[in-house]
Amino acid sequence: MENSRFNKGLALLSEIDGEAGQKVIDSLEDICPDLGKYTIEYPFGDIYSRSGLDLRSRELATVSALTAMGNCIPQLKVHLHAALNVGCSETELKEVIIQMSVYAGFPAALNGIFAFKEVLSERRA
Repeated sequence: MENSRFNKGLALLSEIDGEAGQKVIDSLEDICPDLGKYTIEYPFGDIYSRSGLDLRSRELATVSALTAMGNCIPQLKVHLHAALNVGCSETELKEVIIQMSVYAGFPAALNGIFAFKEVLSERRA
């Protein structure tokens, strides 16, 4: 069963964000391979694969949460790319980040919008 969770999670993450899943696994291999495995199994094998929300909605929620947290810029950038990959528009993502200024404060929203600016620049390069 565990292997099927991992395989399902890795396949879904690959669909959402290309090689990001394998990069996570590879980056943790020398220090904590279990954390790489868990990062694929639980979020993507168990949660993202549920039927209650589509991938666009899940990514909008994730971008909102990571923006509000304010200290997860690398993960926010991964999920901004993913949100664009699954059909979220630039306008929708800007609005979600602006919305977080109300609930998480301007510093978090500013960090989020600057991360988004970097993501857009990377994608246009």
